[in-house]
Formats: sequence, structure tokens, C-alpha cells
Amino acid sequence: MAPPEHVRLVVKESLADLVEAAAAHVRAAAAAAIGARGRFRIALAGGSTPRALYPRLVDGVDWTRTTVFFGDERAVGPEDPQSNYRMARETLLGPAGVPSGNVVRWRAEDPDLDAAARDYERALTVGASAPWLDLVLLGLGPDGHTASLFPGTSALAEEGVLAVAVDVPQLGTRRLTLTYPALCGARDVCFLVTGRDKAPAMAAVVDGGRLPAARVLRRGGPVTIFCDRDAASSVQPAKQGPRETT
Repeated sequence: MAPPEHVRLVVKESLADLVEAAAAHVRAAAAAAIGARGRFRIALAGGSTPRALYPRLVDGVDWTRTTVFFGDERAVGPEDPQSNYRMARETLLGPAGVPSGNVVRWRAEDPDLDAAARDYERALTVGASAPWLDLVLLGLGPDGHTASLFPGTSALAEEGVLAVAVDVPQLGTRRLTLTYPALCGARDVCFLVTGRDKAPAMAAVVDGGRLPAARVLRRGGPVTIFCDRDAASSVQPAKQGPRETT
């Protein structure tokens, strides 16, 4: 089974080439959104590959007309080393001088994470209409999770809300995450995937399997997967669909 025609696989030889291609995509999405609607609304991801990408986005995006959200967050404070917000602040938001009022972080230090999720949904929808996001950046875990949509968790069944707190038993923790309605409803989705440990999940997702990330590929709108050769190594040529390799 080949991926849908709207899914584009971009395979790069090096991390530097991958993040440059992804950065060009983000810059173009930002310019298009600002040109069409006067504002760019993006959801950032955590992880090592986004960490490499974010310095490449300091220039080339009008951050004064951009609202920054996050796809998910660990249940930690904003100064914790595990915080996705802290990583983005150190690598992108601070260096780019993004106005603090343009950044919507999860209140992940709140003892009531359900209330924090409700607050985030309100922030996502206030003054806006669907689609709530112009671009969502996502990663892919070896188990097929994306954002904090982990296999077997209750967040996978959420259809009526855009943000939830979810128990992740396999990690012994709770997390905050955007749900499928928010992610799949975005105008554009980009996955950033590197490493041979992601290869089995990549193959299963592209093959249309039942892993959480695969459902995002079935959303109907454009999806671009920026990956390295190691991550793409298990994807069969006949199942690669539209592909760019450099």
C-alpha cells in the first residue's frame, strides 16, 4: 500500500541538509499565511531534530506576526531541562526575539493538568476559526507515537476536544497534547524523523498501519516527511509514494 498522494517523502543525506529543507518549508508556509491572512500560527515539536532545526528559523520568518503553540508538553515547569518550551525558547524564541505575547505555552506545572489542557484549547481557538493552525511540526517515536499520542492511550480516542492531559503508562507519567482534531485539521503538517531506530515505525506509518502517527497521514491535507536515509531505510521503494532524495 503506497502512502496517499498528498504525502511527500523528502530524504536527505545529512541532518544539515534535512533541517535546511525543513526550514525553507516553514519559511514558505509563514510567508503564505501572513500574505493570505496576516498571521502565521505554528505548533512546534520537541526532540533532537527540531532542536537542530530551530536555529535555522531565527531569520526568515516574521515572528512579530506569528503565534507559536506547542504540539505537546511534559508535566514539568518551563525551566525544567525536559520542557519543550524551554528548548524552543533557548534555540529559537529567545534568539529570534519572538514577543512573549506571541508564545502560547502549556501550563504544564499546574497540578490540575486537565484544567491546563482546557486553557490551552481556549488559547488555540480564541479569535480564530478552524483550521486552528497553519503548520504543525511533528516527530515520530520508535513506537509510532507523535506529539504525546502514544499507542494504547486515551488521547487516541478524543474527537471532541483539541487538547487533553493524558496518562502514558509506558512512561509512568502524564503529558499534555494536542489531539487528532487539532493536528489533522491544520493546513499543513511536517514530520521530522532521523535515525535507524525510527525505521520500523517509519515503514509502518508510510504503509498505512495502525500506529498513532499513521492516522495523521490519512488526514487528507498536505503532509511532508523530512527524514534521513537511516529513518527511510525500511520503507519499500514501491511504497514510498512521491519522494525527493538528495
